Amino acid sequence: MVLPLLKLGTLALKTLSKPVAYRLKRQAAYAPRFRQFIVSIAQANHRITTRMQRSIYSHATDVEIRPLDEEKAVQAAVDLIGEILSSRTANQYIELDMLGLVAGALLIFEVQRSSRSEAKKEEVRRKELEAIKQRNEDLATEVELLRHKLEELEQLAKRQGLSGIFKFKHANTEGGNLAKPA
Repeated sequence: MVLPLLKLGTLALKTLSKPVAYRLKRQAAYAPRFRQFIVSIAQANHRITTRMQRSIYSHATDVEIRPLDEEKAVQAAVDLIGEILSSRTANQYIELDMLGLVAGALLIFEVQRSSRSEAKKEEVRRKELEAIKQRNEDLATEVELLRHKLEELEQLAKRQGLSGIFKFKHANTEGGNLAKPA
């Protein structure tokens, strides 16, 4: 809802800026203080843009910049004011803001998605580690149980002797028939 109203407002501003710029140009011809004011704005803008261009193109920036003649300065000031009032500049700022908002939202979404993914991976690793620890505890318990059984068997073997545990002697002699090798 806001975006169409904003576009409508910028279109109205653009439509109104052309007559305003024309009227400013006419006023500059009649009012000397206003003319001097907009000429000073134009000269300052000219110096700033010339220095910027010189620094971009790696030319010397400490040279004297010739001022614009008065008519060119008035025209430049009116154009500058018209540009400031025009919707092209406003639309550029709006588009940059919208682009920034979308890019920021995408960045936040990607960071959250990545952190959720990392949290899931960390949870899987934690569960795997718990399973390994549990398995280790189970094996330690089983080893302890087997060690206890081994001790019982050793004690029983000491009391009865080896033949008492396996009952080799009793199994062979009970039947009375010993098989003799041939």
